[in-house]
Amino acid sequence: MKSSEHRSHNNLVMAKPTKLDTSSPPKDFEAGLTELENIVTSMEEGRMSLEASLLAHKRGVELLQYCQTTLQGAQQQVRILEADTLKKFSSTNIDEK
Repeated sequence: MKSSEHRSHNNLVMAKPTKLDTSSPPKDFEAGLTELENIVTSMEEGRMSLEASLLAHKRGVELLQYCQTTLQGAQQQVRILEADTLKKFSSTNIDEK
């Protein structure tokens, strides 16, 4: 019985690692988010070796930083664009109509 437990443990550890492109940023926000979601799914399945898990974690951190930076940049652009168009809301403006 010990040998079957050992074999199943080896199968778990020796699972084929997911290919990760750790050298280049994603082509855009959506691609980065999709890749990050795929990494999370793969890691949650629990069939990655320790080495593959560490590489996936590293890539996930890179993608998270990329997505956060991209999103913050987009939010800043929206703030700048809205700065000239937003007006303070006043209930007196509605009452006058």
